Amino acid sequence: MDFRMRIKKKYCFIALLILIFWSTSVLEGSGRDVQIFEQIVRLSHLFFPPDFSVLPDLFNALIETIKMATISTFIAAIISILLGLLASKELSKAPLRRLIIFLLAFIRSVPSLVLAVLAVAIVGINPLAGVIGLTIYSIGYLGKFFLDILDQNDPKPSIWLKVHGGHPVQIFQYVIWPTLVSALTAKILWMWEYNIRSAAIIGYVGAGGIGLQLHVYQEFGQWNRFSTALLMIFAVVLLIEFLHYLVKKLDLKIRY
Repeated sequence: MDFRMRIKKKYCFIALLILIFWSTSVLEGSGRDVQIFEQIVRLSHLFFPPDFSVLPDLFNALIETIKMATISTFIAAIISILLGLLASKELSKAPLRRLIIFLLAFIRSVPSLVLAVLAVAIVGINPLAGVIGLTIYSIGYLGKFFLDILDQNDPKPSIWLKVHGGHPVQIFQYVIWPTLVSALTAKILWMWEYNIRSAAIIGYVGAGGIGLQLHVYQEFGQWNRFSTALLMIFAVVLLIEFLHYLVKKLDLKIRY
């Protein structure tokens, strides 16, 4: 390894340690004498056993949450693929690429909860506000993911096809897409899972879904019902993890 590279790595490591040490101040808390263990035990008694009598209401709310996450992820994936292609080094000019990268960075800088608040202010308290907020937020991340995947792709086949008169659509169809479909599927599934969890949060501001139920249970101190809702979200996340495993297994079978 080059001597200069080793020096740079050491400086980066030292800078990281300084940053971590500087960040430890947030661990001080409020300074009040809080019995953390006792608080955890007290809250645990309120959470358990879960109240499964609310399962019918929670099921309907969870279905609404899944619908919100699914449609927002689908719309965001289509838009993100287009933006990723427009911003890729192989298919776009530098000014357009910089503009799209700036747009994606700006979207990622705004939390999904803030986007949901703005959407509620525009379209009112309903699931559509959640879909709008999650879609915009997902575009920021999926667009970034897709662009990174495209940039890491081997450019030689695309260059060869372009030199021999290949159309950008042909380059995408025969060179880019076959090498990206597996990675894109994994990222879309990850975003779908994230949106299901995020939809549970944005419901706090009136954007629909199971988050609205969580907010009600929290406001009335119904923590045993709150825990039931969390268990249902956990079950859905496990299901998505299983789907992710099946997709990877299917991809391996196709390859080998």
